[in-house]
Amino acid sequence: MKTLEQAYQDFNYEQQIAEQLIGSATQINAYTECCGRYLGKNKTALIWEGKNGESSVWSFVQLDEASGKLANYLKSLGLKKGDCIAGLLPRTPELLITVLAAWRIGAVYQPLFTAFESKAIEHRVETAQTQLILTNAEQRLKLNSVKVPHILIVQAGQQSQHLSSSQTKEADFWTALQQQSSSCDPVQLSFDDHFLMMFTSGTTGLAKSVPVPLKAVLAFKGYMTHAVDLRAEDSFWNLADPGWAYGLYYGITGPLSLGHSIIMDERAFSVDNALQIIQKYKVSNLTGSPTAFRMFFGFKEKFDPSIKEHLRVVSSAGEPLTPEVIHWFNHDLNVNIYDQYGQTELGMVIANHHALDHHKKVGSAGYAIPGHRFAVLNKEHHEVEPGGIGTLAIDCSQSPLFWFTGYGGNNRKSFAGNYYLTGDTVRLNEQNGIDFIGRADDVITTSGYRVGPFDVESTLLECKEVLESAVVGKPDPERTEVVKAFVVLKAQYSATEALMHQLQEYVRSRLSKHAYPKEIEFVASLPKTSSGKIQRNLLKQQEIAKAENLHKVG
Repeated sequence: MKTLEQAYQDFNYEQQIAEQLIGSATQINAYTECCGRYLGKNKTALIWEGKNGESSVWSFVQLDEASGKLANYLKSLGLKKGDCIAGLLPRTPELLITVLAAWRIGAVYQPLFTAFESKAIEHRVETAQTQLILTNAEQRLKLNSVKVPHILIVQAGQQSQHLSSSQTKEADFWTALQQQSSSCDPVQLSFDDHFLMMFTSGTTGLAKSVPVPLKAVLAFKGYMTHAVDLRAEDSFWNLADPGWAYGLYYGITGPLSLGHSIIMDERAFSVDNALQIIQKYKVSNLTGSPTAFRMFFGFKEKFDPSIKEHLRVVSSAGEPLTPEVIHWFNHDLNVNIYDQYGQTELGMVIANHHALDHHKKVGSAGYAIPGHRFAVLNKEHHEVEPGGIGTLAIDCSQSPLFWFTGYGGNNRKSFAGNYYLTGDTVRLNEQNGIDFIGRADDVITTSGYRVGPFDVESTLLECKEVLESAVVGKPDPERTEVVKAFVVLKAQYSATEALMHQLQEYVRSRLSKHAYPKEIEFVASLPKTSSGKIQRNLLKQQEIAKAENLHKVG
């Protein structure tokens, strides 16, 4: 196995372009990179599991034919290079066909997660000036107040006749395809042209647009090869929904660009559904979010030992993994699960690499993926020494694979000189890797101590009674903040004062006297984003509001 240091030394940007892409920095098309180049090789591209028990397998040739027909239909509507084409569909073949067809004509694909309601959709569509939305009859109901020139509906039936608005032209997906030729030459673009239109939520305001240039395809390949260690013989599955960055970047674009098949399961995530897919397809390379892997751990009794025979590597992105989840994968399933770090704006840039040999530290996000360099900055934006705490930043001047240019194309408030500021507070550890502490606005200051919520949450999850936890700083006049935990118990346990004291004492004994939760509130569920991340900020705002009301009453 190559060492990480060797991979850094061997990295050559121009060589990467020549070896990894069939196109070039000035002549490239994402459809060609993710489909067209693999025609004639008798390769499977998509394995699909439907919500009603049906399944199908699509080759690159079949996707080429279907996307060619849709591309010609899009052109017949006057759609062209640079136009936004959105998908509001669950994980289905039609969604993938639309992605490839949009890329084929030089358009920009925009994901719309199916859990979005009309307000979230409307903001994204208006901001991106979206020209067409692909959807189904169920999701179509959300679009009644959304202004978009064209809507394409999978199995429209009679729905579109009475849902149609005067400003919108609607058509049935498969009927539209039947009338078109499958031959369509891909439009050549450059690295600077956009092929994805993402959105990301900040701490304030509406979601901001993140246009993704074609240069990112090269960076996506680096993550798939170095960090995920995707091999030709792997059965690969990314649990994330392609309505979000990790699922679209690394569940579709990354693996297809390497000529590798992907799995799409239309059903909602559950441990039982996931296990069925893992066992049916003998998944060897699995990626997903810590939320999913925490759920696996919460129902570990369901996992058959036979999984150990084929599951080779597991990668996790979104939030740090808890030590007990890592331990369970290692000791019960005999597989390494590694933490990896990225953002919608960056893709994945830091990782514990499955394909490269380097020091692995439990609780660390790892090291820069070749082609990137990170730094930890203090308040003056100077780089800290090992052991120092500060803001994680990407050194743009020494990161040839870095592709983000700013929100909405020109909002560069997250940049400081040559650095992109992630907004995450981290520690530069003794091995020059990254230990995640928390979002800058999540870090708790109590009696002069800085407490990372992840440490407390992780410790609480070691308790057999706890299914999920979220920790925030509650305003306190004496200590600035006190640590408060919101805890979801497993179904067989009841919330009692005795259990609260037991959990407090456990954290105090396992972590520290200043970091244990002075307050614990038992709740039925935790607020989460649509992609499954716990929204500590909502819990924090709730506590601030309570404190302000008490002050007014006082």
